[in-house]
Amino acid sequence: MPTPPQSPQPSPRAHTNWSGRLAVRFMNALAWLPLSWVRGLGWAVGRLLHALAGERRRIARTNWALCFPDQTEAERNRAVRQHFVMFAQSWLDRGWIWGASEATVRSRIKLVGDLDALSDEGAVAIFAPHFVGLDAGGAALSLTFSRNFISLYARQRNVAIDQWVRAGRLKFGSVRLVEKHESLRTLIQALRSGEALYLLPDMDLGPTDSLFVPFFGVTAATVPTLPRLAQLGRARVVSVISRLTPEGYEVTVLPAWRDYPSGDAEADTAFMNRQLEAMIRTMPEQYYWVHKRFKTRPPGEASLYKR
Repeated sequence: MPTPPQSPQPSPRAHTNWSGRLAVRFMNALAWLPLSWVRGLGWAVGRLLHALAGERRRIARTNWALCFPDQTEAERNRAVRQHFVMFAQSWLDRGWIWGASEATVRSRIKLVGDLDALSDEGAVAIFAPHFVGLDAGGAALSLTFSRNFISLYARQRNVAIDQWVRAGRLKFGSVRLVEKHESLRTLIQALRSGEALYLLPDMDLGPTDSLFVPFFGVTAATVPTLPRLAQLGRARVVSVISRLTPEGYEVTVLPAWRDYPSGDAEADTAFMNRQLEAMIRTMPEQYYWVHKRFKTRPPGEASLYKR
C-alpha cells in the first residue's frame, strides 16, 4: 500500500512571522482605544509578567538592591512590581504612538525644557537612556524639530515585528535608522553634517571597548560611545528624559552639558553615568531594570546575579 503524501509542515520561521503579524494587528488595534483603557490593560499585563517572569524579576530586584541599598526588601519588591507595570504600559503605548493620528500623538506627548538646546544649528548627540518612554521621546523630538535625526537600530528577529518597529520609528519627521553593526564612521559623518543623533549608550554590552566606571557606587562596564562620538563628531551633548504620565508622556530636554567631552574617556564616561543617576532618581521605577546592567565584572570578581 503506498504511503500517503505527507502534509508540508510549516517552518518555525513561517510560524514566527504569523505570530508576529497577529501581534502587530493587536498593537494597531490599541491605537483606537482611549488611553485609560490601554493603561489599564498594561497594568494587568505588567502584574502578570511580574508574576510569571521569575528570572527577569530576580534581575530587577538585584539591580535595585545594588543601586538603592538603603531601601527595605518590601520597598524594593514594591518598586520592581511597579516597574513591570510601567514597562508593560509603555510597550502597549507604542500601539498609539506609532498607529494613532498625529493629532492624537501630539495631544498625549508634551515636550518641555530647554528646546533651544536642540533648535540651535550644529551637531548634537542626544543622551536618551533606557527609560520605558524612550520611543515616546523619539516621537516627540521628530514631531517638533525640523532637523534631521539619526538613531541606531537593532533588527528584530520576527520580520513582521521588525517592519512594524521600523515604520513606527520613521513615522514622524526626518529620521534615519542605522544598523548597530555599522561602523562609528557613519555616525561621525552624520554628526559632522549637522544631524542629531538619538543615542542610548547605557547598557552593559560586554567587556569589549567598555570601561569600568561607577554606576550608583557599583563598578559597571560602560561603553564610552557618547564622549567618543561627541569628540569626533564635534557635537554638544543634550540629555532627554521621557516620563510616562497619566496623560501620556512628558519629554524633557535638559541644557547642553558644559565643557564636555574633556578628552579623558574614563572621566567623561563616569560623568555620563552620574548624569544618568540623577535622571533615574527623579523616576526610578521607569528605568530599564530588567537588563543585567552589572553582568560584566572586572577580572576576578564573581557574578552579581548568582542565585
